[in-house]
Amino acid sequence: MSDDEIILSELADDELVQQMHDDLYDGLREEIEEGTRILLDRGWKPYEVLTEALVEGMRIVGEDFRDGILFVPEVLLSANAMKAGMAILRPLLAETGAPKQGKMVIGTVKGDIHDIGKNLVSMMMEGAGFDVIDIGINNPVENYLAAIEEHQPDIVGMSALLTTTMPYMKVVIDTMKEKGIRDNYIVLVGGAPLNEEFGQAVGADAYCRDAAVTVETAKELIRRKHNLTAGA
Repeated sequence: MSDDEIILSELADDELVQQMHDDLYDGLREEIEEGTRILLDRGWKPYEVLTEALVEGMRIVGEDFRDGILFVPEVLLSANAMKAGMAILRPLLAETGAPKQGKMVIGTVKGDIHDIGKNLVSMMMEGAGFDVIDIGINNPVENYLAAIEEHQPDIVGMSALLTTTMPYMKVVIDTMKEKGIRDNYIVLVGGAPLNEEFGQAVGADAYCRDAAVTVETAKELIRRKHNLTAGA
């Protein structure tokens, strides 16, 4: 460390929040934990720390990821640092009943064991204030249905990295249609070999090319859903 090392506890609130954005960007886990604790000690509400320090910091990371300035390894470090802050905030948020953006069930489909993209989406969604239930890899349709029933999410997310497993997304969506529950949920699909046309062909609400786009799309679709409900 250099001589001009920043002492987080000596920073004013707004400077500390700025510093946390920088530390998130640089993937500095311990600094994010420390910053989160300092703000809480200063009387900040858990929800304020989440939105102003962590979510805003991850929004900047997400934008630079989308624009090709940051890459997956760097974003994973940022998301990991954010997770450390979330670990402190989560129990406090649960106690205070803080507002959530929405709830998402996400998993990689049957036959596919890739999870870096999915994990990134989970972390970025959580960083944006969503409740995320990650059901892991290699999920048959039964796993999705069980998770939907148990958690009643707003969004169902499916990921695939192999062209051979992509069609399984249609199996899940078609089964949801058969059970008459498809229209109750926003279905998002993603993964390297997918594209817009494929998303439409299988009956998803949207195809998301990366984690940053997933967050933007999810927020927009939830907003639309709420407006429809309000107008109904």
